[in-house]
Amino acid sequence: MNVLFVCLGNICRSPTAHAVFRQQAAQAGLSVNVESAGTSASHKGEAPDPRSIKAASAYSFKGLRSRPVLDQDFNEYDLILAMDKQNLADLQRRCPADQQHKVKLLMSYHPDFAKVPEVPDPYYGGPRGFDFVLQLIEVACQHLIIELKQRQ
Repeated sequence: MNVLFVCLGNICRSPTAHAVFRQQAAQAGLSVNVESAGTSASHKGEAPDPRSIKAASAYSFKGLRSRPVLDQDFNEYDLILAMDKQNLADLQRRCPADQQHKVKLLMSYHPDFAKVPEVPDPYYGGPRGFDFVLQLIEVACQHLIIELKQRQ
């Protein structure tokens, strides 16, 4: 199973999801390849935002660098999870018709999806925003793992 997490710049939300899911999946005994990318290439090559790393200090961000979504990602990944509706729309525009079923919102796995359908961008806010993002991502990833284990 190959999973790609996507946000705008790939320095806050998607690397946090990458780090969280990678660790949770390993702890659950799931064999997955996890990556993250951005719909924008504006931060290409940059490390994750230090505020994300601080908020998610229980997780390893080792080796994570921002990269843009590539056309071949739609073929290589089994699941492409956007952090918000704008990034979902950007992915759906680029995604070939036969691969559209792979593209979803990460929050669609969260039990409060009806109330909180998106992982908000914490970039221009304070530390509480990064903490909230982590909480949303942790729960969504836990439920994603439950679903993936049921498919095995």
